[in-house]
Amino acid sequence: MARKKLYYIIHKPYKILSQFSNEGNNAGLGEVFKDLPKDVYPVGRLDLDSEGLLILTNDKTLNNRLLNPKHNHKRTYWVEVDGEPNTESLDKLRKGVEININGKTHSTKPAEVRIVVPEVVERNPPVNYVKHPQRSWMEISLTEGKNRQVRRMTAKVGHPTLRLIRVAIEGLSLEPLVSGEITQISEKAIYKKLNLL
Repeated sequence: MARKKLYYIIHKPYKILSQFSNEGNNAGLGEVFKDLPKDVYPVGRLDLDSEGLLILTNDKTLNNRLLNPKHNHKRTYWVEVDGEPNTESLDKLRKGVEININGKTHSTKPAEVRIVVPEVVERNPPVNYVKHPQRSWMEISLTEGKNRQVRRMTAKVGHPTLRLIRVAIEGLSLEPLVSGEITQISEKAIYKKLNLL
């Protein structure tokens, strides 16, 4: 009998790996999200120091369709950066910047970028506000996902990322989940929100 397809959305906390097992001194998802079926796994990943929306499923088709670069799924992030980006910096991010990926120059695709003032719960531990007294939040939407791309992009325009939260993939939103929370979603609903129907 075929295994029932399961879909969960989680809010991955800061400093938690995007895998169930622990590695070195770093805790995995299994430390936070317990008692999940053994065949459920994350679709894609978020860096250790990033937070937010991660999908867990045992549906290999969904995994393949979401991670295949030819499908250009939009991912949206709230990014707290050092300083206050001016119009020129924002325009550079919108048009695309050159970043270094594994020793090779990569020109990023055009991105949607705007200044936002999101209501977010303080991270634990919080950003060092003494070291970074002037900060801004941006919303950045990309259709590609190179390694640490958002961080490389903001650093390129002189505004290093202090905090990064993935808040949406296509129409699938992180809200209302807070860090460490999980919710189950139906196959039809997740495929519709991800524009995969």
